[in-house]
This record gives sequence, C-alpha cells and structure tokens, in this order.
Amino acid sequence: MADIRSLARSQTKTAINVLVKIMHSKDATPAARISAANAVLDRGWGKAAQPSESGNDGSNKPPERIERLIVNPDDPHSESI
Repeated sequence: MADIRSLARSQTKTAINVLVKIMHSKDATPAARISAANAVLDRGWGKAAQPSESGNDGSNKPPERIERLIVNPDDPHSESI
C-alpha cells in the first residue's frame, strides 16, 4: 500500500499540470473544466467545510434547549406536557 501511495504522489506535479490544461482547454466540456478547476482548488486550498445534516456548525456547543413531547398512543394527535 505504501508503494502505491508513493508512486501516486510521485506523479502529483504531472497530474496537477494535466488538470490545469483541462481547466484552460477550449476543447474540454464545461463539466470537465469545472471538475478540473475544483480538483486544483481542493488540492491547493483543501475542500470547503460542509455543514452537517444535523445542522451542527461544528462548534460542539451543547444544545440550548431540549424538549420532550409526550403523545397519547391512543390519540397520536394529542399532546400533553
């Protein structure tokens, strides 16, 4: 595995050059140009932070409020607290 990683890393400069050529190519499709540009940016600046599905912004703050809703199983539309 280390040999494969080392081999791939030895081709980094060539791979970046190919991506830059595709990015600037008038013959490449817009999708290919965007993909190449994104790949170059990701390698140079890292991937942009993505918000989590839970809405947590990554700050690890505890929730401000926790609510418990008790529902009568015989009448799921009723609420009692």
